[in-house]
Amino acid sequence: MALKIITADERLAEKRGHKIVVCGQSGVGKTTLARTLNPNTTLFMDLEAGDAAIEGHPIDVVRPQTWAECRDMACYIGGPNPSLSEEQPYSQAHYDYVCQTYGDPQENELGRYDTIFIDSITVAGRMCFQWCQQQPESRSDRTGKLDTRAAYGMHGREMLSWLTHLQHIRSKNVVFVGILDEVTDDYGRKQYALQIEGSKTGRELPGIVDEVITMAIMSGDNGPYRAFVCGPLNEWGYPAKDRSGRLDLIEEPHLGKLIDKMTNQEKNMNLQFVNPTQEGEAANA
Repeated sequence: MALKIITADERLAEKRGHKIVVCGQSGVGKTTLARTLNPNTTLFMDLEAGDAAIEGHPIDVVRPQTWAECRDMACYIGGPNPSLSEEQPYSQAHYDYVCQTYGDPQENELGRYDTIFIDSITVAGRMCFQWCQQQPESRSDRTGKLDTRAAYGMHGREMLSWLTHLQHIRSKNVVFVGILDEVTDDYGRKQYALQIEGSKTGRELPGIVDEVITMAIMSGDNGPYRAFVCGPLNEWGYPAKDRSGRLDLIEEPHLGKLIDKMTNQEKNMNLQFVNPTQEGEAANA
């Protein structure tokens, strides 16, 4: 297959999804954010068996119970990676296998989902680490006992491959929900970090996704309220990143409105770029 140059018009016309991590302390209401998305075009990946927060909400759910099933779902939704060899996960052979196992993606109408809501990346990390501990590569050749360093190394590779494959689904929004830990260092300073097995995944995750958002309870004149903290230069030290450059420091905790704001502003920016040229051509006519 020859390498194809994608023109600016073609690129701007492409349907593009956003990859978002929403982190927050337990009980802040992260899972209920699924209620702010269109239920007809959202698939809820329930890894925590904690869908009580969306009880009564008409949204489709899938419940992977093992790391192998998590990998299968990523390949099933994202399609094959042509650069991988047949024995690797997310390859064409893996995709053929999941299609044979779960059915034709077109018949299952996977294309109608605009957003994949994954609850949570914290539990996905635990599933992955449990799987890694059971693999022969995580055992010492000499004693046969668990080699923790090897297990964590495999865990980092597995998680990053999974996240990267989901990140490459260009046409869909992928929302990862995770628990935020608060740690106080030796000098009494508060620090925040995503709760996930292994340091490699937590360290590299912000570089993979487009948006890192902290859902927090803020203090206001009328009492406490929930909000999204979207800017890295925030006074509370919350983890945040906005690759789109279209979000305010504080946003309403509503994923549907947040995604619309990023998408619609992107369209407006494209129009603002095109209109001056069109006006110039009209003036010269």
